Amino acid sequence: MRRPIAVDLFSGAGGMSLGFEQAGFDVVAAVEVDPIHAAVHKFNFPKCTTLCRDVSRLTGDEIRTAAALGKRKVDLVMGGAPCQGFSLIGHRALDDPRNSLVNDFVRLVGELDARYFVFENVKGLTVGKHKAFLTELIATFQAQGYAVEKRWQVLNAAHYGVPQSRERLILFGAKKGLRIPKYPIPSNTLVNCKDALSDLPDADKFASLFEADEIKLALREFRKPSKYAQKMRCLSNNAWEYGYRRVWDPQILTSSMRTEHTAISRRRFSETKEGEVEPISRFFKLPSNGLSNTLRAGTDGSRGAFTSPRPIHYRYNRCVTVREMARLHGFPDWFRLHATKWHGAREIGNAVPPPLAKAIGCSIMAALNRKPIRPTEDLSLGNVDLLRLNLKAAAKYWGIEKPNGRRDRKSGAKKRRQDQIELELQAQLFAAE
Repeated sequence: MRRPIAVDLFSGAGGMSLGFEQAGFDVVAAVEVDPIHAAVHKFNFPKCTTLCRDVSRLTGDEIRTAAALGKRKVDLVMGGAPCQGFSLIGHRALDDPRNSLVNDFVRLVGELDARYFVFENVKGLTVGKHKAFLTELIATFQAQGYAVEKRWQVLNAAHYGVPQSRERLILFGAKKGLRIPKYPIPSNTLVNCKDALSDLPDADKFASLFEADEIKLALREFRKPSKYAQKMRCLSNNAWEYGYRRVWDPQILTSSMRTEHTAISRRRFSETKEGEVEPISRFFKLPSNGLSNTLRAGTDGSRGAFTSPRPIHYRYNRCVTVREMARLHGFPDWFRLHATKWHGAREIGNAVPPPLAKAIGCSIMAALNRKPIRPTEDLSLGNVDLLRLNLKAAAKYWGIEKPNGRRDRKSGAKKRRQDQIELELQAQLFAAE
């Protein structure tokens, strides 16, 4: 029997894709407009058709054709379309042009004739005037022939095995006549920051991590892992869940490029108590026996500044690395992020934590009345050069002539050298394919 199939819209680097794969779905197509994030998704999900496209210019038939689905039925469409505009009284919020991507999500669910959909978004959509938007959205899905769980829930990732407080609205819908999924039952066990990070070597011990985001270490350099860390390092029997095993080297510590803090900053970090905010930087210091604050993507250069806030490590007087952020989010160690700290941190901050997505996926699987099947195939990850492309090179890789925005921080001669290196990497990728 085949595994049920899913399409991930607004996929980012793939938090939802990974969680639903672990629940037993084959994610056959993912759509992401950002060329850098799309490249990272392609690296981590070699069996999935990754489309670097604007959903507003994409049809369900084009997705089916790209993924070679033939006449196969799509079991699930999932995604979190941005919701930004809310109309004045007397106007439909969905008519606001800033919410056009939400309409495109609804449209593609209908065009793909999916059995189920999962719509995820910010908790703020459930309060105040924003509730009217949610009511409109439910009515729009109903007009498409879907029954929607009106008793929607906001789920906290911390209740599903993630060492981070992160709340997301989850909206379930089913083709009329099918069972509406039940919301996943929270776990009784909370994972804390120490569980997530205590086994990882201190990145500050390795000078090479100022220039690179990875280093090969002896396994003895990793401390004794907690039960959670065993799963992140794929050391336990159930670490892969119902997902595909990836071929990877557990001795390589990835996504761990160092940050050069001043002595003054380190002193301020050391003087900040666990669970409190350092007053100058406004960075939160992780509590060893508690949860991380919500990891956020920050802002890009279009808003005048590049920011990617990372909390302070509970043990070391520095901000956490991208790999440590990934641990706090539930991404296993084989999962790679972009080599640049800023891009990597944004990919995590924008993602649904995989353990939360997996719990949601299990609810859909139960509604489908399907038992998950463990795949026997091992997957090799993609070309590592996909993780090192700058925006210009990534856009060219995907055949995009004019990428939106400027997402790179380097300038001057260093920037020109980096551009040349990354364009050479891009050329190698074309040659390999």
